[in-house]
Amino acid sequence: MTSVDMDVAKYLSRIGSVAPAARTLDALRSLHLCHLLSVPFEDLTVHSGGAVQLQLPLLYDKIVNQRRGGFCFENNGLFSWLLRKLGFQITLLSAQVKSPITGCYGPPFDHLVLMVNIEGQRWLCDVGFGVPGFSVPLSLETSAVQEQGHRVYRIREGLGMHFLEWQKEENRGADGEWTEIYKFTFEPRCLEDFTEMCQYHQSSPCSVFFCKSLCTVLKPSGRLTYIGRRLITVTFPTVETKGRVETTTRELKDEEITGVLAEQFGIVLKSPLIPKDETITLPPIMY
Repeated sequence: MTSVDMDVAKYLSRIGSVAPAARTLDALRSLHLCHLLSVPFEDLTVHSGGAVQLQLPLLYDKIVNQRRGGFCFENNGLFSWLLRKLGFQITLLSAQVKSPITGCYGPPFDHLVLMVNIEGQRWLCDVGFGVPGFSVPLSLETSAVQEQGHRVYRIREGLGMHFLEWQKEENRGADGEWTEIYKFTFEPRCLEDFTEMCQYHQSSPCSVFFCKSLCTVLKPSGRLTYIGRRLITVTFPTVETKGRVETTTRELKDEEITGVLAEQFGIVLKSPLIPKDETITLPPIMY
């Protein structure tokens, strides 16, 4: 397909939204949340005989026409196109994700995020990260705590970088223990800049996307995640759970996975999936 076939209205319908009347923060928040509730974060192309390519028409065909999801380069790459078409001022940024295994950061262009400027105020958007991700844009104008439901985030500045941090599934206040998620600068990038790292994440045993077949989507009450041969349901705190996050895991047989992906995530693959859940090879410590 070509860019001529890319229809904003169809994209908005895919995420259960409509064109906003104005380019406001409320409109951006609504689009961001609708995207997360509708489009999974997934790498199933890698494990079903395909290859991810970053041309916008291909991303549109996959996410909108085929009703699939993608990893950060895909979801955030296409979301940036939608926002531009709606008149928002967008800047693509390169981020480096901190590994919970090594405690070190990935290389530049490891992750793609968006900065949106609304009336002189800058906002961080990210609809392509998965479990630790925030549900609505975060302000880039403050280092203060930013609450989102039971979670808290902050963006700390230091050494010429900005660090996104959270307190996992708790809120212990400003003086609580913070965990770094990723770091980034405000240097403008373009989608083509991420091509090499897109290939890396599809082929390197040091990448989670090569080692594990996964799909996860935000739900109004929590998060649903498929990985390897497991289906993990996370329920966010409620009065009934006495403020606790509850997690249940269901072991899947290979013949069940196709049905689970279709019924729970709305994903129908063109080629058979090879489930994978291998140990990630530790990368060289460089960052």
